[in-house]
Amino acid sequence: MNYLLPERLDRLAREYALGTLTGRARRRFESVVRHTPAAARAVTAWQERFSVLAASVPVMQPRDAVWDGLEQRLFSTSTKPAALNPLQWLWNLLSIRTVGSALAGILLCVVVLRSQPGLIGLESPSESLPASYVGLLLDSKGKPTILANSRRHGKLLTVKVLQPVKVPLGKVAQLWAFPNNGEPFPVSVLPGLPAPRESVTVTLPDTSEKLFFNVGRLAISLEAAPAKAGDKPAGEFLLSGHCVKLW
Repeated sequence: MNYLLPERLDRLAREYALGTLTGRARRRFESVVRHTPAAARAVTAWQERFSVLAASVPVMQPRDAVWDGLEQRLFSTSTKPAALNPLQWLWNLLSIRTVGSALAGILLCVVVLRSQPGLIGLESPSESLPASYVGLLLDSKGKPTILANSRRHGKLLTVKVLQPVKVPLGKVAQLWAFPNNGEPFPVSVLPGLPAPRESVTVTLPDTSEKLFFNVGRLAISLEAAPAKAGDKPAGEFLLSGHCVKLW
């Protein structure tokens, strides 16, 4: 197999970085990465893309009782005090609770990407990811609620609902973009948000490249009417999250 064909290398690097390339296929590709600079660069590029998106997901901290129960069942073998272990400080540093807390947020993002591949261009396993803008919007409790995607030069925004979103009667869900420098501006109203795991497509007022190139954050507020250029959000944001470039 020629691993260096551009589309094949891009697909393998993406799956390797995401963790979906497993078993012997993963081991063979790791050998290619070690000996081929082009493959190593492709993997690094995908790891950076996913790490940016993962950074927008907060760490999930389970209740102390959950960790206590796990530690007691997995590691407690006696009710007597254990002998002093000279490496106990290392175990404390790398305990299941510490490592689990650090990985939970990244794991959640990977699960979202694997369960909703169509929104970031993964229409089929063999297709390369098109250049896209992707936003992951969270609710006030930090739960991923909406995943939005628009191809780099496209004029359509695909919005997939991950958690139920309630829009009161007489209100509209207004999407706002936050430039890295400057005031937020209205992008579009999200009409008729569907049930979880379903999506809706919205026509943008301009290409996503012009709208989102300098945007680092998206948010949704509840407004009495669609916002116009120059308007400001009427109240607090219902959802907000990072907007990242994937290319």
